[in-house]
Amino acid sequence: MAISGGSEPRSNERRLFEDGEFYTPDRKARFFFSEPRALPERTSKQYPLVLLTGRGSSSQWHTQTRTKRSSVLRALAPSEIYVEISPLDAKKLGIRPDESVAVSSQRATIEARAFVTHAVQPGQVFIPMHFEVMNRLTFAAFDPHSRQPAYKACAVRIARLSDSGA
Repeated sequence: MAISGGSEPRSNERRLFEDGEFYTPDRKARFFFSEPRALPERTSKQYPLVLLTGRGSSSQWHTQTRTKRSSVLRALAPSEIYVEISPLDAKKLGIRPDESVAVSSQRATIEARAFVTHAVQPGQVFIPMHFEVMNRLTFAAFDPHSRQPAYKACAVRIARLSDSGA
């Protein structure tokens, strides 16, 4: 079977499991799931916000291992790390749009630019995973089935740089 992509058919590419057979005794796929669990790190008075991470731009994916090599994608991507915060939380903390802030977890503190937006819920903040320094905040909890690291969420606090002591 030829797999097309672009203008030329490519018949020499291998697609795993295209034949519907998997690496199990009966050749059928297995799906594993667990009941939803609470976040491994709960918020507290000291770290009252939940940091969520993920894709922040269509010009970046993963941790820029490939996209940072493309001058076009680099030009389209944000040039500095930012943290999305809800208007309600920003007001409560005295944070203005585009202000430099300190984002702290139990493991580290990083500086980021505040992006005040309704795209995140009050009590949550978001930082794109494309900025490697972001992982200093998170911790290495692992999925029990895939062993995939869960650098997706942790408890943090945010403060204006002048208020943070950073």
